[in-house]
Amino acid sequence: MEKAYHAGEFTSDVVIVVRFNGPAANGMPELHKLMPVLGNLMKAGLKVALVTDGRLSGASGKVPAVIHMSPEAQRGGPLAKIATGDVIRVDAANGKIDVLADLQPRAPAQVDLTREHFGSGRELFSVFRQVVTGAEQGATIFNYLD
Repeated sequence: MEKAYHAGEFTSDVVIVVRFNGPAANGMPELHKLMPVLGNLMKAGLKVALVTDGRLSGASGKVPAVIHMSPEAQRGGPLAKIATGDVIRVDAANGKIDVLADLQPRAPAQVDLTREHFGSGRELFSVFRQVVTGAEQGATIFNYLD
């Protein structure tokens, strides 16, 4: 998304999809670094929304955002089937999101997250990424206690 922004690719209203950032993919890192870019696009007069399986805390106030999408892309959720150019309608007032494309026949995208899983001790968390529940269930590793 940042590369596209710096390349000047955002010239009209846009729904930006950031996927493979959920708990099973890479532990749900804070996506707050997206907010300045999205804010700049809004200042330029564009209507902007964010859709992600990742998370944002209070930093997302001015940008309409659909966060914690579940099931996440890493687990074959609908975000894994969205392609560049798909028309997405975000209705924040009513809590709805619609993809105006037929996602059913598409195979889910596969992303190599190796770089995200190694270094700075991240390899120690591989077991957690494998057993973590979805965001809708609290993104917890303690689901085995049931």
